[in-house]
Amino acid sequence: MKLGLMLPPQPDTKWKLAAQIGVRYAVAKLAPELTGDLPPWDMEALRRAKERFAAAGLTLLALEGDQFDMSRIKLGLPGRDEDIARYCQMLGNMGRLGIPILCYNFMAGVGWYRTATSVPVRGGALASAFDWEVARHDPLTDLGEVPAERVWAAWEYFIRKVLPVAEKAGVQMSLHPDDPPLPTVRGIGRILINADAFRRVQAFAPSPSNRITFCQSNFILMGEDIPALIREFGPRIAFVHFRDVRGTATKFIETFHDDGPSDMPALLRAYHAAGFTGLLRPDHVPAMAGEEVGIAGGHANMGTRVGYDILGRLFAVGYIKGMAEASGIPME
Repeated sequence: MKLGLMLPPQPDTKWKLAAQIGVRYAVAKLAPELTGDLPPWDMEALRRAKERFAAAGLTLLALEGDQFDMSRIKLGLPGRDEDIARYCQMLGNMGRLGIPILCYNFMAGVGWYRTATSVPVRGGALASAFDWEVARHDPLTDLGEVPAERVWAAWEYFIRKVLPVAEKAGVQMSLHPDDPPLPTVRGIGRILINADAFRRVQAFAPSPSNRITFCQSNFILMGEDIPALIREFGPRIAFVHFRDVRGTATKFIETFHDDGPSDMPALLRAYHAAGFTGLLRPDHVPAMAGEEVGIAGGHANMGTRVGYDILGRLFAVGYIKGMAEASGIPME
């Protein structure tokens, strides 16, 4: 397996800390509001980003999230063909520059969603949480009601267009589940909310470039049998978001990697037994002493660094490395 970290697109202390603890692989979102550069559909902008990471001793192995505004694509709106053309250009650039994984989601209108971002957990660390009894009273977005089948239709249209380009480029389109995995959020239908949805995705497009981002806690919140699902999906998993969570899809809280209900060493062994050798990174962690919470509480469409402060992720890297070494699992 390849151990990576989600890092900001411009050099900062997190880059140095990653290199110092032996992390070699970087995951990044290169949206222009973060980079001050063109989106990665521009070849030179993507090349500059890759070279920045390389100069710091890091290999940019994956792009993650919306690299530019995907609203028209996800909602099937006029202008989506222009956006898809740029998306295809980005895939071609990734292939030419040797960036093999694109982790994308299809959460239309509302991204990953929490109703609180500063709930005290172990030692006073602050975690994000979700409660449907709070969220159900949130107003609709400006989009109004959006049925899930409209989002499914938009995904099918999109994937038909981009998969042939991804295949030619040698890029793995690694689809992330909806977070939280609920049928609707603020009136907008969600589609990737259970294992059957991913079976539908795989059956619709049985391509070597149609892959899965196994965001572990989202599948836990779906109520799925995680070891069984790892065995089933193993050959299709390109990327693992390794994290834990306490609760159900309607009410949960993020945990430290060693403080949740899951048997994390057993799950790491399950990936290894399934033959997974791809990219794995620690995901969402509580903010620790001296770190600021990205949002001080309240409802949030997560466009912040909530869950991505560095101290908890440094702890997670050490924890994952220790588990891997104790279990005899090779970890780059």
